[in-house]
Amino acid sequence: MIAEFEAHILALIDNMVEHASDDELFASGYLCGHLTLAVAEAQENGEHSAEQLKARVENSLNKAIHAGELSPPDQVLVLGMWENLFQAALTAE
Repeated sequence: MIAEFEAHILALIDNMVEHASDDELFASGYLCGHLTLAVAEAQENGEHSAEQLKARVENSLNKAIHAGELSPPDQVLVLGMWENLFQAALTAE
């Protein structure tokens, strides 16, 4: 289930490429790495739900924010895009 959910999110990102702003392209690219890592960790731990994956991605993003990887405006952009992608992928299921 998690791999399918990841595929939905990645398809949503791919579909944005032609019309996305530079900021949206940055945020979506940044999220891909965190999503891929979270999926791998979830699978290693036998997790299968979208909510568990959401928690893992958000934990990963929060670690990055606390490490100073994202400026405050980029934090808002990335977290907002993650929430939008997550909700869109839930709807697609």
